[in-house]
Amino acid sequence: MPGSTPVRRSSLRQQIADALRDEVLTGRLPAGQHFTVKEIAELYGVSATPVREALVDLAAQGLLDVEHHRGFQVRQFTHDDYRGLIEARTLVTEGIFRRLAARGPLVPPEEGMASVRRRAEAASSAARAGALDVLIGCDLRFWRELAVLTANAHVCEFLDRLRVQSWVFAVPLLRGVPDLAGVCWAEHVSLVDAIRDGDTAGAKRIVEAYNEHSLSLMRGLVDRRGQAGTADAWLTGL
Repeated sequence: MPGSTPVRRSSLRQQIADALRDEVLTGRLPAGQHFTVKEIAELYGVSATPVREALVDLAAQGLLDVEHHRGFQVRQFTHDDYRGLIEARTLVTEGIFRRLAARGPLVPPEEGMASVRRRAEAASSAARAGALDVLIGCDLRFWRELAVLTANAHVCEFLDRLRVQSWVFAVPLLRGVPDLAGVCWAEHVSLVDAIRDGDTAGAKRIVEAYNEHSLSLMRGLVDRRGQAGTADAWLTGL
């Protein structure tokens, strides 16, 4: 059960949603886990109403399934789901690049790019070090800030939801890798530099390589898991 993330009394609905979302993202609340509103309310020492609202919010984000008369269950994403998430992400980003090609390169404000670059450096550093828990948060914050540059809140929200769901699928597989240093994609800074320089074609190539890397990595982990009886066996040598 969750509970490692403290919940403050202000904005309980959002606080509870954020806490549970972190538990799902990091895999501490695993796929298939069942729980009720009462259990979560008792765990955090709050009333049922904000808990129910928070759980409904997470269900709307695709992280929980509602089980009638039973409560909620952490959604179980399959490898097919993951491929579909990457495909959806690709279709949206291709549309963004087509618009940039038609209207000219993106010219973001300097202060905005400085913040995105700091996020990029943090995410890249975590990826190269294999610090998965740090990487999850840094990577999501990086892509959120980068998406804001599109000036379309709907696109930002949609892409963020896809990335969160992608991480939910990927994290349990990545947890079994003995040494994650250099395994995850780490070209965040290169992407920021391409955007800063107005190199739309270069940025597009980097994003395409990122998507292919994600698909290839997960395909390899899933295949090796299916070929061996234990995680230790199929992850050896990654």
